[in-house]
Amino acid sequence: MNIENTASQMRKGVLEFCILSVIKQGEAYPSDIIDKMKAANLNIFEGTLYPLLTRLKNAEFLTYRWIESNSGPPRKYFSLTEKGAAFYAELETTWNELANAVKAITEQEQLSTNNFNNP
Repeated sequence: MNIENTASQMRKGVLEFCILSVIKQGEAYPSDIIDKMKAANLNIFEGTLYPLLTRLKNAEFLTYRWIESNSGPPRKYFSLTEKGAAFYAELETTWNELANAVKAITEQEQLSTNNFNNP
């Protein structure tokens, strides 16, 4: 098994949640989303982001508006819809349940290992 493949699959599983989280903080331009994700050490490329944004928009979780730019073509800024906010809340609940379950299991494993090593 390859750790890079496993790590990549784990990241893919949380991308939508992270993208929606960034947009939930306020209207976002795609390059701003990429920058925030990179700052959090969760690298995402335009070729991955744009299809996800399109899918989320088609699911009516996002909307966008065009804003004129002083240095080039108009920019598309994304924001959450009411349906998107509700979906985000469900994802957040799911994420918290999953994170707590993983934490409980991994902490339990660490306790078992420590108890085994220190009788």
